[in-house]
Amino acid sequence: MVVKDEKSEKSLELFLKIGLDERTARNTVANNKVTANLTAVIHEAAVTDGCDRAIGNLLYTVATKFPTNALVHRPTLLEYIISSKIKTTAQLDAAFSFFAATGSENYKLNEFEDACGVGVEVSEEDIEQTVKEIFEENKSTILDLRYRTNVGELIGQVRKRLPWADSKFVKQLIDAKLYELLGERTAADNEKPSKKKERKEKPAKVEDKKSSEDTPAQPSEEELNPYSIFPLPEENFRVHTEVFFSDGSVLRCSNTKEMLDKHLKVTGGKVFTRFPPEPNGYLHIGHAKAMFVDFGLAKERGGCCYLRYDDTNPEAEKKEYINHIEEIVQWMGWEPFKITYTSDYFQDLYDLAVELIRRGHAYVDHQTPEEIKEYREKKMNSPWRDRPIAESLKLFDEMRRGMIEEGKATLRMKQDMQSDNYNMYDLIAYRIKFTPHPHAGDKWCIYPSYDYAHCIVDSLENITHSLCTLEFETRRASYYWLLHALGLYQPYVWEYSRLNITNTVMSKRKLNFLVTNKYVDGWDDPRLMTLAGLRRRGVTSTAINAFVRGIGITRSDCSMIRLDRLEYHIREELNKTAARTLVVLHPLKVVITNLESGTVLDLDARQWPDAQTDVSSSFYKVPFSRVVYIERSDFRMKDSKDYYGLAPGKSVLLRYAYPIKCTEVILAEDNETVVEIRAEYDPLKKTKPKGVLHWVAEPSPGIDPLKVEVRLFEKLFNSENPSELDDWLADLNPHSKEVIPDAYAVPSVQNAAVGDGFQFERLGYFVVDKDSTSERLVFNRTVTLKDGYSKGGGK
Repeated sequence: MVVKDEKSEKSLELFLKIGLDERTARNTVANNKVTANLTAVIHEAAVTDGCDRAIGNLLYTVATKFPTNALVHRPTLLEYIISSKIKTTAQLDAAFSFFAATGSENYKLNEFEDACGVGVEVSEEDIEQTVKEIFEENKSTILDLRYRTNVGELIGQVRKRLPWADSKFVKQLIDAKLYELLGERTAADNEKPSKKKERKEKPAKVEDKKSSEDTPAQPSEEELNPYSIFPLPEENFRVHTEVFFSDGSVLRCSNTKEMLDKHLKVTGGKVFTRFPPEPNGYLHIGHAKAMFVDFGLAKERGGCCYLRYDDTNPEAEKKEYINHIEEIVQWMGWEPFKITYTSDYFQDLYDLAVELIRRGHAYVDHQTPEEIKEYREKKMNSPWRDRPIAESLKLFDEMRRGMIEEGKATLRMKQDMQSDNYNMYDLIAYRIKFTPHPHAGDKWCIYPSYDYAHCIVDSLENITHSLCTLEFETRRASYYWLLHALGLYQPYVWEYSRLNITNTVMSKRKLNFLVTNKYVDGWDDPRLMTLAGLRRRGVTSTAINAFVRGIGITRSDCSMIRLDRLEYHIREELNKTAARTLVVLHPLKVVITNLESGTVLDLDARQWPDAQTDVSSSFYKVPFSRVVYIERSDFRMKDSKDYYGLAPGKSVLLRYAYPIKCTEVILAEDNETVVEIRAEYDPLKKTKPKGVLHWVAEPSPGIDPLKVEVRLFEKLFNSENPSELDDWLADLNPHSKEVIPDAYAVPSVQNAAVGDGFQFERLGYFVVDKDSTSERLVFNRTVTLKDGYSKGGGK
């Protein structure tokens, strides 16, 4: 189809900007009615400069399907689409149904959001798990019908359980699952079924449909509870894991009835978990998920969760980190049952190491780290592996008493050097370190390893559920091997997927490198995904917990979670809690020539978006005077139809104030740089301009507005997964931090305290930083008003 005239060419260009494919765009231009509707929608949504393709497709659907009896509500729907609160076709269809039933009448916003599933997060893991369950339930039918299986019915079953799931992703998963179960199509699969067979199967199909209609559409309480996957403490008698040995034998680890009964008597049958961070750095957002799992399970089951410091390496641990962890756990809303340290059990661990040697399961070794690595790679036993028990006992005692030099001996567990599991290659249990311990002092010069201490302390603290991330899965064999070798109670181990977020690093080693080498401004730099950094940036603990809950607790290694998913939860909360105010980042002076010099008007500005007009505390006063300042980016010399800012001869509305019209532009000597704008205001508000600008005025004649420093933060790394890069430091974003030293703010913010959050209208959400002083306020941008990562490929 050929586009003939200039008007059509402009429409085509506009439709391509929002991500429509060229064929759809050209067909749309050929239909005058759809063109008019889509053009109006694009302008209402203020995306004339373009938007993400997914948003553009939703806008196209709005233009073609929005109920005509409710056009007055279309701007509301567009706002939800642009902010990604409505982002799936299922949500959009629900919105159309809601507005069709509502018509032009008023409605309650919460009812609309409930009807459209706004805020409901359906993760890919949730969809994968649901599809898996539905395939298991229908496996015999699918195997019987093979590729004649009604895929639409399977999709319908998923939609009943997850009504807001992405239908495109659901279809992709079902197709993949069919191929996984059935393999390649056969010639029989491509044959059409006989009419007789169709008639025979029809009653069953109707019967299935009836039974599915009787099934409740809403997920059960158990499905909504992320902790329902974990067994009860009294069920901890089953086989936990099978440890395979190179001689063909298999160790099936489980608790005896006597051992479990003894454990249940001590715990009273309650759930006991532990959050075990190593105090060698600040906690990051991955630890927020661990806290949600560990503390959350205990709280949900009415049990107890320890905060246990895994402090087995005195060289890397500091009191600063210990204090920080305790503080941040409380800030995240969790209350430990008891705070303990692995070092509290150093004597017990030493005594059990002696017992392990006596039982023939450990030996003192003199290999260097390089030799241990080489022997492991070649699956060779250490030359000292079979030394006499008495000799190892004597040497281990000498290690404890400081009689052997650091690096000259270790205690190793005698496991299986021929195993297929690298974590059974005689792991180190103890090493010599002549370093004082931050908690235990200088009593010890030998320290246990994580692999030795972790499982034993779990057992000594009667932990019912030992929960960890998937990278520890291969250590499950050594975990249970050691507890079995010592005859200790065995907790239930369960691994879940690690939380990784795009455009950042989560490794403590890398974080420590960035902090130590001053690539960032400390552990609480707002660009880091440390919890201290997020807090300083203005992110709340409730938003973080909502984000973590939305991800869920699964064993699916879902790799990277997009940063904008976290930002969605941040905006959702701040939109309800952050006070509104006016700040201009890059001021451009506007002199209102028809306002008498010395006049200052006190105008009402909304403190909250849902401010009640009869409640005075819902508003704050802003001065309006002869000199005001607007954003430099809100003025241009050449006007255009799709531009809503100020231009020569054009009018805009100053938010909460009056319309102004640009009458003159004062340029610098270069005849290009705008120095000042002259304008006239409309005191009667007769003009109704489309553009609305934020602004700040002189509080009194000749006095500058309140100056504040504003810090804008972007993603720290350019790549989604910088940890995979060989030169990950080269991927640092040089524009991740921008400092604006002389922004202008309205007087009402001058008494703001550290931690106070605001929405700077049209600019984003901001928080008062700890660098603020009595003379100068410093604001950090928490997040923009709209998702800035979706543009440009979603980076």
